[in-house]
Amino acid sequence: MSDDGAPPTCPLCGRPIPPDVAQSLHHLVPRLKGGKGGPVVRLHQICHNEIHATLTEAELARDYNTIAALQGHPRLARFIRWVAGRPPGFRSKTPGGRRPARRR
Repeated sequence: MSDDGAPPTCPLCGRPIPPDVAQSLHHLVPRLKGGKGGPVVRLHQICHNEIHATLTEAELARDYNTIAALQGHPRLARFIRWVAGRPPGFRSKTPGGRRPARRR
């Protein structure tokens, strides 16, 4: 809750995060890529799941380590438009499946 008693707002989708809704903290730079102790943001769990279904840890660290960068990713932008019309407590499996496996 904020100081005025309102629930926090998810910085990714802009919807409120009621206390009874699944939520988690997202490290803007993944812990395994040097982000331990770095900035974190509180997100709806569905938003957090979509980030990690879309991007690798390396991509997050290198190119998508701000909310603005995440919002600019084409798949995440589609997700944000989709989820924006859902109520704050909406839960679902991650839409669109996971990112394709990468060849090494």
